[in-house]
Amino acid sequence: MNRYEGRRVLITGGGSGIGRATVHRILAEGGRVHTADVDEAGLKATAERAAADGHADRLTTAVLDISDEAAVAAAVPAAVDALGGLDVLVNAAGILRCAHTHQTPLDLWNKVLAVNLTGTFLMIRESLPALLEGDRPVVVNFSSTSASFAHPYMAAYAASKGGIQSMTHALSAEYSKQGLRFVAVAPGSIESGMTTGAGPGLPEDTDWSLFAKLAPAIGQGFAPPETVAGVVAMLGSEDGAFITGTEIRIDGGTHH
Repeated sequence: MNRYEGRRVLITGGGSGIGRATVHRILAEGGRVHTADVDEAGLKATAERAAADGHADRLTTAVLDISDEAAVAAAVPAAVDALGGLDVLVNAAGILRCAHTHQTPLDLWNKVLAVNLTGTFLMIRESLPALLEGDRPVVVNFSSTSASFAHPYMAAYAASKGGIQSMTHALSAEYSKQGLRFVAVAPGSIESGMTTGAGPGLPEDTDWSLFAKLAPAIGQGFAPPETVAGVVAMLGSEDGAFITGTEIRIDGGTHH
């Protein structure tokens, strides 16, 4: 299935997790991809996998901190040049930090919002001129089930993702007459760097009973990032042509 033949796609967060899975999915469907991430080693691993799959000629990468306004202002035009234009922007980059809210320092709060919410805004703002000249342009933003449902110890993260979800609705209305779609995905119960290994750094005295409602209803546990990548690929393709101004929850029925 080559839904992305000839399509030019910019993906943030491509050095790991769902972002990386999305890079490989869109490359597999024939797209040309530029991906950016703060993790240089992660980007290298993504590029090595693309080369092994025979897609090296359609992938370029760059190290980028999306919360840095000047860096984004320089990186987006460079990405557009590398791609030869821009049709799809996927804002997958994000961070998760956890703490008791009464113990949350302001710098942690600001960091989460700077990367997740402001970073998404900066990527969109700088990409808009190229997107508006693109072919059936689409922006896919990353919200989270935390935007609508209780995720304890994650107030900053939930606030950032709720902001992304609201911003997606506003932008879809603002640019609808220009043919630019804005959609959000809201993953939950997905394996990623945020949820495995060291994870989000939950407090040592975490009350695990508060997470009783955060288990998926189907499957044997958390789903792989490819589960979300497939939905993102659909939304950025012609199969999603009548979807805009909304979010799609991908959580295995965790919040059914």
